[in-house]
Amino acid sequence: MVAELQSRGRFGVSLGLERIARLLDELGHPEAGLRGALVAGTNGKGSVVAMVRSVLQAAGLHVGTMPKPHLVSYRERIAVDGVPVSRERFAAAVAQILPAADAVAAALGPPTEFETLTAAAFAELARSDLDLVVVEVGLGGRLDATNILDPGVAVITNVAHDHERYLGPTLARIGAEKAAIVKAGSLAVTGARGRGLAPILERCAAVGAPLRRAGGRQAYRATLRDAGWDGIDIDLATPAGTLAEVRVGLLGGHQAANAAVAAATLDALQEDSARRGTPFRIGEAALREGLAGVRWPGRLERLPAAGPRAGAVLLDGAHNPAGAAALARALRELRVRGAPLVFGAMRDKPARRMLRHLAGAGLRPVFTAVDDPHARPPEQLLAAWRAIGGAGGGVAPDPATALERARAMARGGEPVVVAGSLYLVGAVRGLLLGEEV
Repeated sequence: MVAELQSRGRFGVSLGLERIARLLDELGHPEAGLRGALVAGTNGKGSVVAMVRSVLQAAGLHVGTMPKPHLVSYRERIAVDGVPVSRERFAAAVAQILPAADAVAAALGPPTEFETLTAAAFAELARSDLDLVVVEVGLGGRLDATNILDPGVAVITNVAHDHERYLGPTLARIGAEKAAIVKAGSLAVTGARGRGLAPILERCAAVGAPLRRAGGRQAYRATLRDAGWDGIDIDLATPAGTLAEVRVGLLGGHQAANAAVAAATLDALQEDSARRGTPFRIGEAALREGLAGVRWPGRLERLPAAGPRAGAVLLDGAHNPAGAAALARALRELRVRGAPLVFGAMRDKPARRMLRHLAGAGLRPVFTAVDDPHARPPEQLLAAWRAIGGAGGGVAPDPATALERARAMARGGEPVVVAGSLYLVGAVRGLLLGEEV
C-alpha cells in the first residue's frame, strides 16, 4: 500500500481542487459531515493544531487530525486523539480510495499522493465517531486539497515568505492564497500582521466572516515569562480575562504566539459548536492541562541521549527563513551555542537565507540530503554556508552518516541539532526511534 502511494510522488506538487472534488464525489462526500477547524499559515500551524487537539482532549472530546507532512510513517496522516490509526485501518482506508482514484485519473489525470491521502483521511475520520476535526492545510490554502473542507472555523496562524514559486513573491499575495480558506459562514482566526494581514481582513469582510485576532495589543495575546528545556511559561490574555503562569509543553519562545492563536481557535470552536446545537465548554483546568501536555514530534523535539557519552538530539523542521529564525532564537533561550548541526533542505527552499539565521548560533554544520531528487545536494549547501561567511562545515552522503559525524563532533554531551527539512527530521527520527514506515 505504501508503494502504491509513493508511486504518486511524495514530494510532488500539483495544486488545484478539481481532482479532489471529483475524488470525494466518487466516495459520496464523506467530508461533508466533518466539523471543526481548518488551519493554514506559513509557520506554526502544526503547533496550533497540536495545542488545540490537546486542550479539546483534556476537555473530554474526541478529535481527529491530519498532520502534514508525516515524519516517519504514513499512518501519522490520519490520527484520532493524537494517535495514528492502526496499520490495518490505514491500509483499509487507502484501499477504499484507490478504485475511486483510478476513476478520476481516467477523466482528469491521476490524483497526487497528497490528494489520495487527504481523501482517505476524510473518509476514515468520518467513520471514527469524532466530536471535531482539526485539519492542517498542506500548501497555501486556495488550491490546497484540504480547502475542499468547510468545517466551520478557518485559522491562519501567520504569513511569511515560503513556497514563493506557488504562492507568489509578496506577503500580500501569499496572504491572499491563505485567506481563501475563509468561507461564507465561517468563523475566522488569525495571528497574521503587517502586509500579510490585509488580504485576510479583506476576505473576512467580503464573505462576512467574524474574525478573532491574536498577537500584540489584540484580544488574544500571550506574554512570555520563561523559556527552558521543559517548555515555556506565559501569561495568556483572552476576552474572558488573563490566565497567569500557563505552562506550554513545547520548546521555544515563539510558541507563545501560537498559544494565543490556539486560544482564539478554541473560543471559535466553542461558538461554532453552540450555533450548531452541539455546545461544549472548555474550562480553565482543561486549557491548562492541554497546553501543558501538548507534544508535537519533530518541532523543537528533544530526544534523550542514546548512551552515556552521547548528547541529546534536538529535532526541528525549520524549513523556511522564518522557521530558521525561530530556531536560532530558541537555541539562544536554551543556551545552546556552537553545537553540531545536521542540515538538509529541498531545492525550492532559500537555503542561504535560512543558514544566515543559523550562522549566528555558531553551529558546526554537517550537510546532507534525504534520498529524493528534489533534495538540495550537500555540496551546494556547504557552498551557501561559506558564501555567507560560515566557518568550517562538512558534507555527508546520507542522514545516518551525517548524524554519526555530528555526534562525534559533540563536546561534553552537548546536543546535536537537526534542522532544515521536515523530511530530514523524519529520516533522523526514524533512525533514532526505529519507527516503521
